[in-house]
Amino acid sequence: MTYQAPVGEMQFLLNTVLGAPRLAETERFAEATPETAEAILLEAAKLTQDVMAPLNWGADQQGAVLENGVVRSSPGFVDAFRAIAEGGWVGISGDPQWGGMGLPFTLNTCVNEMMSSSCLALGLNPLLTQGQIEALEHHGSDMLRDLYLPKLNSGEWTGTMNLTEPQAGSDVGALRSRAESNGDGTYAVSGQKIYISWGDHDMAENVCHLVLARLSEGGPGTRGISLFLVPKIIPNEDGKLGVANSLRPISLEHKMGLHGSPTAVMEYDRATGWLVGEPQGGMAAMFTMMNNARLGVGVQGLGIAEAAYQKALAYALERKQGKVPIEGGTGTILDHADVRRMMMTMKALTSMVRAICLDCALSLDMARAGEGDDWATRAAVLTPIAKAFGTDVGCEVAETGVQVHGGMGYIEETGAAQYYRDVRVATIYEGTNGIQAMDLVGRKMMDGGVGIRALLDEVRDTVAAGEAAHPELGDDLRRAHEAVSDATKGLLEAAEMNDRFAGSVPYLRAFGLTLGGHYLLKGALADGNADRLALARFALRQLLPEVPALCRVAVEGAGDLYALDADALAS
Repeated sequence: MTYQAPVGEMQFLLNTVLGAPRLAETERFAEATPETAEAILLEAAKLTQDVMAPLNWGADQQGAVLENGVVRSSPGFVDAFRAIAEGGWVGISGDPQWGGMGLPFTLNTCVNEMMSSSCLALGLNPLLTQGQIEALEHHGSDMLRDLYLPKLNSGEWTGTMNLTEPQAGSDVGALRSRAESNGDGTYAVSGQKIYISWGDHDMAENVCHLVLARLSEGGPGTRGISLFLVPKIIPNEDGKLGVANSLRPISLEHKMGLHGSPTAVMEYDRATGWLVGEPQGGMAAMFTMMNNARLGVGVQGLGIAEAAYQKALAYALERKQGKVPIEGGTGTILDHADVRRMMMTMKALTSMVRAICLDCALSLDMARAGEGDDWATRAAVLTPIAKAFGTDVGCEVAETGVQVHGGMGYIEETGAAQYYRDVRVATIYEGTNGIQAMDLVGRKMMDGGVGIRALLDEVRDTVAAGEAAHPELGDDLRRAHEAVSDATKGLLEAAEMNDRFAGSVPYLRAFGLTLGGHYLLKGALADGNADRLALARFALRQLLPEVPALCRVAVEGAGDLYALDADALAS
């Protein structure tokens, strides 16, 4: 069984559960009708199934290499990226003023899921470029936008972001890269950056780097950081490529997975760059790109979960081992209760994450369309949940997929292990999942939890509808809703912020599971489909009972975490 894009499930969520047709009622996205969405999704399915998916295994076996200062991509990637670029998929949400398609980020999110499922290593490249496009649209000068955005939207040039240094990971304020004015509107950027995905390659004619660096007048910490656009090849005013810039990839990381995606150590030696945004305003500009990327990374977790589920299901339907006397059995391991438990869990969790990610994307689009600040607040709350819960689930489902394969899952040739190896980094980059959880209970509660409570109110409405139609399921969701509501109150009342942080990870997972149950039940109630109802029942009765226990841990505070000092931990 090869990858099949879940277009029907995406359409059901968009049209029936999330209310995405309202996008076409806005002036900005008037052309994004359900008919247009269907056409886009079907074309994306063809690209990802027929062009990208066949490259996934080969890219793992023969990854990108650095030869004589130039990165050579995995076999087939050059032609596949050309198909991506020529199809307009890089600039799908870009502003038409600079060559983008101007479609909602919601549709882009569906396409990114398909790309992540089919070949995550390759799909990373356009995702990074899309983030750079958004950052330049918001913070670039007219000159930078006019020169760079048409090339980025077309896929002729690609983009990266350069934050991390050996001594400055999540603590970006510790970076040492410097920038000096050249006196002509350009800057000389110097420093070394690590973990730069797609930092160099041979698939496009230019690679454009967004680099965080400190001006000489910039103070310490994050407030002194500025952002610069530093191209591999300096373009002339007419957009044609000129001379090579003073930068280079000095090595590629040897990674656990994602072998087809070159992760470079980049060196800048007085490389020519242009300021993006205001001096010392680098973090504000970069966060535009990072917030885009955080949802995108959550979608990577979703994409791998879907692909791992499909592969495990195909194996379970063909592997014969033992017999189970059940009516209507398949005669394969899918008949075994534990295998069914794993498959149902994989399917339910994947469906939950898809709904959360698409709801987040829809909220971002409604905010961009000027439909009110409530949408922006909603998106801000959903973003850390989509990133952290999405990538946690990606890892869980991929790991379970290995287990479904039994001993064969541990053999690389089956491809099951590749999904786990590829997705594992997603819980780490763009802010570790612990940082996402801290953001949820910290920054996203600074308003007293307005956005969080609004989401919980929506869950409460589904509880009421569920209790009217299926009392036992509504009751299951009600218990989860009450637990998260009580935990929210407890965290808001915590005397010390560190007590909030101590419970942030279990709180975020509890919230993700509760939202996921809400979407599944809402969908089942919407069309009365027996299969949807069965999946919702499984999730509510066998996954959501975890929520009250998680919420109890969430409000325990930090005391127990520090009960052992460093010496005791080492003994």
